Amino acid sequence: MRFERVKQLFKDDFKKIQEARVLILGVGGVGGYALDCLYRTGVKNITIVDFDRFDETNQNRQIGADSGIGEIKVEKLAKIYKGVEPIEAKIDREWVENFDFSRFDVIIDAVDSIEAKVALAQKNYKKLIMALGAGKRFDSSRVEVSTIFKTDTDPFARKVRSELRKTNFKKNFTVIFSREEPKSRELSSFVGVTGTFGLFCCSEAIKVILKRGDNGD
Repeated sequence: MRFERVKQLFKDDFKKIQEARVLILGVGGVGGYALDCLYRTGVKNITIVDFDRFDETNQNRQIGADSGIGEIKVEKLAKIYKGVEPIEAKIDREWVENFDFSRFDVIIDAVDSIEAKVALAQKNYKKLIMALGAGKRFDSSRVEVSTIFKTDTDPFARKVRSELRKTNFKKNFTVIFSREEPKSRELSSFVGVTGTFGLFCCSEAIKVILKRGDNGD
């Protein structure tokens, strides 16, 4: 059976995994691997949001890019991962402010926009798992789970913290970040790190799901 080995690991909690509702924002090098991991673990209710199309430069790290050049990412991935709900939308502050997040148990933020990340934290920090800077690095052993105000080294994380402080935001939430210093000034990426970020996001999402009570709390 497809999920037999997953069931052997999670026992009765596997039902929680199947019934969980997960939202993935951004399905590039990080979000795509989070999607693959959650789908293979048995999460049935996954919604993915992105506005971009696959291009040749995505092929070094993004699931779906090899056979999907020119296709809308969420539509291509919905063909690969049957049952996933695709939403084609640009994730910015306005979209975050207007979108109804109430039906989701976990929100995985794999977008690149600092403005959108700040808006997500302000609105949904209790459900949020945020991926920070995954590009420009090649040492996957330096990837860690922390909380936003306990991150260091990552310039992208520093910018997010700075913008949150400007709004007097003091709450904490889970983040995935790397202690490795960026190795390039140019746009660059290595799937060993971006994929690791996505798998960490998935693992943290499963932890959140397993902590939910039988009544969904």
